[in-house]
Amino acid sequence: MNRILLRAAICTALTVGFTVHPASAQDGLKVYISADMEGVVGAVTGDQLGPSGFEYGRFRQFMTNEVNAAIAAARAMGATEILVSDSHGNGENLLIEQLPSDIQVVRSWPRPLMMMEGIDESFDAAIFIGYHASTANTEGVRAHTISSANLTSVRINGIEMMEASINAAIAGDFGVPVVMISGDDATIEEARRIVGDMEGAVVKWSYGFHSARTIMPEASYDLIRARVRTALGRLGDFRPYRMEGPVELEISFKNYMPAELLAYLPIVERVDSHTIRFVGRDMTEVSKFIEFTTNYAVNVTP
Repeated sequence: MNRILLRAAICTALTVGFTVHPASAQDGLKVYISADMEGVVGAVTGDQLGPSGFEYGRFRQFMTNEVNAAIAAARAMGATEILVSDSHGNGENLLIEQLPSDIQVVRSWPRPLMMMEGIDESFDAAIFIGYHASTANTEGVRAHTISSANLTSVRINGIEMMEASINAAIAGDFGVPVVMISGDDATIEEARRIVGDMEGAVVKWSYGFHSARTIMPEASYDLIRARVRTALGRLGDFRPYRMEGPVELEISFKNYMPAELLAYLPIVERVDSHTIRFVGRDMTEVSKFIEFTTNYAVNVTP
């Protein structure tokens, strides 16, 4: 088709109210986006990651922009419903007034499904933005699993887990595949090794726990858009990451006391001085138990 005919075809399509998508776009997709912050472009220390950090305000903007890049790409590929989970720190990081008016956001804690709250069988795909490596990984910027202050290991069915694989397994309970992840190079490598095939956007390369070589913010947005489009363009290639029940969870704490006290519960076995074991029917039940262990305190309010 020559240029004149192509232009006429596009004008006709627009006139009758159609949207022109790439050939691989799938209309009516429902997409879940879980967003963390340690894996956001340029983030390396606490200076960027919490309200007391002098760069936190700027990096909330970068996090929001990365999420918006993923949203824009998902829409370009036919997504009509998008739910975003603000999954870092206090769960109140995204600048929600800058997100599209027709999406919804999950904020703050606790949540039964943790970083995946709100996901269900109706979603077609999950996307992870700004993720990081596990506490067992010797590489990766700000590498930790769930709580850098309290946990040294999280294993499920004998597998050393990262947040991305825990969350992929929760999504797997509902038959939803994780199709794309962004973060540093160690994060993408670890996620693919545990979960399997997914598109990866490497926005920085780890030199250590608090150092990295990074691309620039605008480049990260372009890269995320490209990887999301590619992922949703080959949606049929991905499979949910499923943990067959019963699901055995082992958590190791930095301190003795949490393991000692949790072992008072008849559903908990103390494996060693710092480690407990819990067996759940599925990942949904395991998720609730993890959320309890990492959030409960007798003086919790209100």
